[in-house]
Amino acid sequence: MAITYVDALNVAIGAVEDVEVAEKLTALRAQIAKKKGSSKPTKTQVENEAIMAEILEVLTNVGEKMRIGEIRTELEKEYTPQKVSGLLKILIERGKVVKTYEKKVAYFALA
Repeated sequence: MAITYVDALNVAIGAVEDVEVAEKLTALRAQIAKKKGSSKPTKTQVENEAIMAEILEVLTNVGEKMRIGEIRTELEKEYTPQKVSGLLKILIERGKVVKTYEKKVAYFALA
């Protein structure tokens, strides 16, 4: 099992004898724990989830494999090929979309 920074700092705080060093390590541990606590999705993440839902809807409505350019024309808003490609990669990792190749051209379809 991987050890986290907070766990490592707990071990270091217990092992150190100097009070001043222990105080600094305790303050550092509090900072790291505070950063870790923010699990609220960012504005961009929320927007990307909506776009991915729209991509899935397009693939569902068409019902056959599509290229990125075809998916882009079916979407309500204009997105760059890089944006659509990145979101399709996430959907592939989640197991919702499959990517196939025909004559070196990538096609995407529902999984």
